[in-house]
Amino acid sequence: MLLQLLSSILLAVLTFIILDWLFEIDTETPHIAGLPAKRGYPIVGAVFQLGKSHPLTYRKWSEELGPVYQVRLGNKRVVVANSYASVRELWITNMRANISRPESYTFHKLLSSKDGPTIGTTPWGVSARRKRRAASTALNKPSVAAYTPIINLESYKCIRRFLRDCGGIEGEVDVSVGLATYSLNTSLTLNYGIMTADFDSTYLAEVMDIEERILRLRSTMHNTQDYIRYLRVFSRGSTVEAAECRERRAQYMTKFLKKLKQEIDDGTDMPCIAGNILKDKESKITDADLRSICLTMVSAGFDTVPANLISCFGHLSHSYGQTIQKRALEAIDRAYPDGDAWEMCLMDDSKVHYIVALCEETVRYGSVVPMALPRRTINDIHYQGAVIPAGTILFMNAFAANFDATRFHDPFKFDPERYLDLDGRLKTELGPAHFGFGAGSRMCCGIHLARKELYVALVRFILAFRILPPVDPKDMMVNDPVEIFAQPENMTTKPPPFKVRLQVRDAEKLDRWLKETKEGLGETWSVGHD
Repeated sequence: MLLQLLSSILLAVLTFIILDWLFEIDTETPHIAGLPAKRGYPIVGAVFQLGKSHPLTYRKWSEELGPVYQVRLGNKRVVVANSYASVRELWITNMRANISRPESYTFHKLLSSKDGPTIGTTPWGVSARRKRRAASTALNKPSVAAYTPIINLESYKCIRRFLRDCGGIEGEVDVSVGLATYSLNTSLTLNYGIMTADFDSTYLAEVMDIEERILRLRSTMHNTQDYIRYLRVFSRGSTVEAAECRERRAQYMTKFLKKLKQEIDDGTDMPCIAGNILKDKESKITDADLRSICLTMVSAGFDTVPANLISCFGHLSHSYGQTIQKRALEAIDRAYPDGDAWEMCLMDDSKVHYIVALCEETVRYGSVVPMALPRRTINDIHYQGAVIPAGTILFMNAFAANFDATRFHDPFKFDPERYLDLDGRLKTELGPAHFGFGAGSRMCCGIHLARKELYVALVRFILAFRILPPVDPKDMMVNDPVEIFAQPENMTTKPPPFKVRLQVRDAEKLDRWLKETKEGLGETWSVGHD
């Protein structure tokens, strides 16, 4: 009888596998007629065909299947867009139809079960609208202009750190920690009004460690249990790590918010996003929404901005980067003939067109979120004769789109001047410069803050330092994007560790700028631990 039972079970399993192979019965979304498809295997689909680098694999498949195709990942069906034109059509032309987000097992069910998901990962609905409205108001261009003192402070502290690390005049530096701290501190101060000097370096290192691990857990790429639900029985490692990160993150998020509430009660708080929400008696933001907004700001502070700045430093240290620095300095001098660029760059983050172009090229080339956060359609989308039904998951291969040769001439060349006309002014071409911040209805709502952080940092860093290659060529940044994206594990990608050699351009000028900045900050802003 036992043998008969086992035989029946085996027959049932084999029948299920054959039926799934022939008719794909174990999928949330049926096969989409008229859209090319990557054939996978029963039950698992093409999950194990993607290899180590999903962006590179998806790009390679597009050479055979075309820029847009469907692929089965476990029991989910995903439509992948790999070209600039296809992303523009699906994400911008059809922005109202693809406004939602899918929920994943690892990130939503495990990691976010306590404090909820970030704004960007929240499925579309009442809560998502409330949170985006609040964040958009806090991060629109006029609001970002009011955050200038924070960016002034943190860029000052970052340069002081680099001066210390390079020995005061010249030396080799690993810029990654300093740039990550610059962006994280900006986000923490902006959201909570806290001074990071109030927390020791060990505590901030805890934040960085957990946020780094969360980037892996929220990735759409290597959490196979998100797609093959049968693997969840065996995914103890991911489950334990997600639970640990959830609890440790909750500790510092609670500490930050508790400190802010105490300062509000004492009347010692500084203007900040969370504080404005807490003090708004008519705000419809719930406690869960507030926690989500706070999670978003902390996560963003350790996410794309530092990765882009790290990448830019690496490019500037290469031979072609020396030419870029020379042209950037010339452009800064033309835009600020009175020599006040250090201070005035805080007021206008678009005056030096060459620096704006350098920022855009950094984000395009870096493609630090190579597989942008996925979307879920809420309405049907008609695409070149095919109907992509509501409820379908869309993947944007931002890496492939940002290196699309039909849109970008010589795409694998790092060249800020692709965004400038013959007169050195920004081109006014139609369409987005790149998809580094996403696109359409759910693109990053912190884009104005990110651009200002990048612009101010690059103006001040280039004024302060010559960014030179390290002594040992082995310490140079890898600048081949194919190699950089060869083994991405996190949602955000950055180059392998490298060094640059920093050389102070004019010690007397830099000393004066730093002294004036510190005096201008006054007692209101702590400059401890700089």
